[in-house]
Amino acid sequence: MSTLFAAVLLSAVACAHRPEPSEAPAHTKHAHGAHHGGMPHRFENAEEWAKRFEEPERDAWQKPDEVVTALSLPADAKVADIGAGTGYFAVRLARAVPQGRVYGVDIEPDMVRYMSERAKRENLGNLEAVLGEPGDAKLPEPVDVALIVDTYHHIGDRVAYLKRLGEKLRPGGRVVIIDFRMESPKGPPREHKLSPEQVRGELEAAGYRQTQAHDFLPDQYFLVFQRG
Repeated sequence: MSTLFAAVLLSAVACAHRPEPSEAPAHTKHAHGAHHGGMPHRFENAEEWAKRFEEPERDAWQKPDEVVTALSLPADAKVADIGAGTGYFAVRLARAVPQGRVYGVDIEPDMVRYMSERAKRENLGNLEAVLGEPGDAKLPEPVDVALIVDTYHHIGDRVAYLKRLGEKLRPGGRVVIIDFRMESPKGPPREHKLSPEQVRGELEAAGYRQTQAHDFLPDQYFLVFQRG
């Protein structure tokens, strides 16, 4: 999808900030490019980034185990974790679907390398790291759930991306968006955050309908969609 790739690379200076101490680690930060079309930030030293993305303090507000439980995944489900980074959610998802398959997608080669090695270290044979592209998750097969945590606001042409992602959903498949609330002190600056209303509008434009929402996360909305 060359138009989406061009949109992501449109401006090399649109968002040059690095995570500040007060800014929560994303899942992952700028995993699909800088905010609203800027040049993607690089995450070439995955071991160093893992110290931030995997810090224990994150569990208190990200509530990863509760998120995975809320997804109600069958043991044989196929799941895509888009913007997976070091595998914060991907490894938990893999444990939740022992007879299934998890694809941890990231566009940074070093993150994919790190996640692949982590899957081997943790004996998660059902977790496969996938090198995606800014305009395409490059999923090798259709999935039941595509989870996008703290990454949606980094995607360039989101409607086009979602339409392509929809082609990789199994019948009844879901797209789950978890991202920072406008008023949250965590995450990117307010001007780079997206309201749940905007997210809903973009998903509807891409042919989805909202089917569920959870409100137990203190800093993020948790929206569930299916193809219309």
